[in-house]
Amino acid sequence: MEKTLDKNLEPLFTPWKIGNVEIKNRIVLCPMGGTSIFGWMERHHFDKDAADFFMDLAKNNVGLIIPGIAPLRNLIGGQWLYKAKGAFKKLKTYMEEFHKTGAKMFIQLTAGFGRSFSVPNSMVGLLKNKFLGKLAKPIIDIEGLCASPSVLPLRWVEGQKSRALTIKEIHRMVEAFAKTAKMCKDAGVDGVEIHAVHEGYLIDQFTTAYTNKRTDEYGGSFENRYRFPVEIVKAIKEACGQDYPVSVRYSVVSKTKDFCEGAMPGEKFVEIGRDMEESERAAKYLQEAGYDMLNADNGTYDAWYWAHPPVYMPRNCNLDDVAHIRKFVDIPVVCAGKMTPAVSAKAIKDGKIDAMGVARQFLVDSHWVTKLLEGRAEDIQPCIFCHNACLTFSHYKGVANACAMEDSMHMSRCALNPTTMDGGKFDIKPAKKSKKIAIIGGGVGGMEVARIATIRGHKATIYEKTDKLGGVFIAAAQPSFKEADKALIEWYRRQIEKLGVEVKFNTAITDLSTLDADEIVVATGAKARKLNVPGADRAVEAVDYLNGQKVGDDVVIIGGGLSGCEIAYDLHLKGKKPVIVEALQDLMVSNGLSLANSSYLRDYFRTNKVPVYLESKCLEITPNSVTIQTKDGEKVEVPADSVITAIGYNPAPIAKKGKHVHIVGDALSVGNLRTVVWRAWEVAEKI
Repeated sequence: MEKTLDKNLEPLFTPWKIGNVEIKNRIVLCPMGGTSIFGWMERHHFDKDAADFFMDLAKNNVGLIIPGIAPLRNLIGGQWLYKAKGAFKKLKTYMEEFHKTGAKMFIQLTAGFGRSFSVPNSMVGLLKNKFLGKLAKPIIDIEGLCASPSVLPLRWVEGQKSRALTIKEIHRMVEAFAKTAKMCKDAGVDGVEIHAVHEGYLIDQFTTAYTNKRTDEYGGSFENRYRFPVEIVKAIKEACGQDYPVSVRYSVVSKTKDFCEGAMPGEKFVEIGRDMEESERAAKYLQEAGYDMLNADNGTYDAWYWAHPPVYMPRNCNLDDVAHIRKFVDIPVVCAGKMTPAVSAKAIKDGKIDAMGVARQFLVDSHWVTKLLEGRAEDIQPCIFCHNACLTFSHYKGVANACAMEDSMHMSRCALNPTTMDGGKFDIKPAKKSKKIAIIGGGVGGMEVARIATIRGHKATIYEKTDKLGGVFIAAAQPSFKEADKALIEWYRRQIEKLGVEVKFNTAITDLSTLDADEIVVATGAKARKLNVPGADRAVEAVDYLNGQKVGDDVVIIGGGLSGCEIAYDLHLKGKKPVIVEALQDLMVSNGLSLANSSYLRDYFRTNKVPVYLESKCLEITPNSVTIQTKDGEKVEVPADSVITAIGYNPAPIAKKGKHVHIVGDALSVGNLRTVVWRAWEVAEKI
């Protein structure tokens, strides 16, 4: 029997209008940094990778596509976007083909970042040393990129402050918005979106009192604080006509308690940014100024996890606030933030919102809308909200943005789908000769090799020592907040079954010579490091806890990396009393872990007063306590019914790499799901 769209989802596939522009359905691709149609950190150009990505989405039933932010000026070099006439000429030709799909496109334009600019750690010296900053200014003007409404503490660089923008600079930006929007209109783009009264970016910093201390016409009163976005839309309407749609990216509530401190879901707190009372007024004020749509969620860079929800945030986390603000405007309102199709469809049907905003799900599975329409929801590969490739901007004490420059320049790739925005590097090609491939280990790495190799035409067999596929990821997915991880494991198992991959369960391989195979892939994972202190045998390893080993109420976690912090979070959610002991200067010191993820956990521990000992080491574990040495050299006895160690892992391959022996996943090098999946693809595509 042929599958069809679930009737409950039908509201998602009804038409709606933004101004006079009709959109065929209510699924909106929300903008993501790195998916700009004009490139990201390079000189402005028509970006073919982004264009191909959007065309694929348009052909797969997305109603409205909004590319990632296009800065008014190049981040490097500082050239104005509206002067890139060659890029707009190519865009015009592209739009003619794009519109044949029935989709619509709005291009998002940004004034910039202000204090929220994620300064690469390698460039902090340009801020601290005025002479070096001046020398570098013609290439990259760090001080200018961080310029804000007022002198403010930078989000990413401790102890450094932004300079205040001049009125002349503000007027120049307003003019540039109008000129660039007119170029977009002339190229056939359906509308523009202004970035943003949203997420604590530059324009949002003008609107919120805690970041705007100006005493001129752009500061002080409500009208003065919102003057910048109002002038922008008025200038665009004058240049493009009143009928040309202009959306604004909008944070309903800032969810911010202080600089670098956000609010938890459901927490009662004192808002220092835009509260709901001001938002009710602001939304209406922006509509009256001329904006035709609110593309809404919540948060600032100080509460980054609201706009970029990690796994710990609830599904549909912004819906209640966005639905409330919808009552105060007559223009359409889009809601984003871990939105689910069923909840979105009901909210649309009930008139609470007008469309469903989705971003990172498109990176992992660009055809998910088509799969919904065809009644194949089980085939949609789920996003797990890890940010391990799409947004690896990392920050911890003493370090600014620790993200690798390669990742900064190529954002919006995907940990689970290496083909996304990769320029064709990972495209799957049929094998020249079909081979028999033996894969030792049925974790994510092993399953991914089997999946890609089979699609290419090879015959893969997985040898798994247990009775189920999933490996250590089964344990990692056990906490209650890891629903998406559980769904990913089930997705993998279904794909392995549908592809007809042979799996030999309860089969431990110790001798490679027993395998009948042309190529062998070792995916045997890693082993936990052992704590070398008296009483270490009393401790529970992280994986054993995740697999169900019972612990008491007072639990000390040795190791404050991501695993240890997630375990502490899980314990606290269960009503237990965790204590974290970490040897380094901060929790989750990692150059690949997004601040959107790590800041949630840091803020959660701070809000809930979870004890954290930094720069401290475990000296001994006794039956009732843990002796630690703090950074001051003081010895402290921490009461403990149980101790969990999360101090890392070492690769545990059962064989060495050879001509026909390949090693993948943590068996090669301990990393995260991105390193596991991307390495699996590299091996599967070379065999």
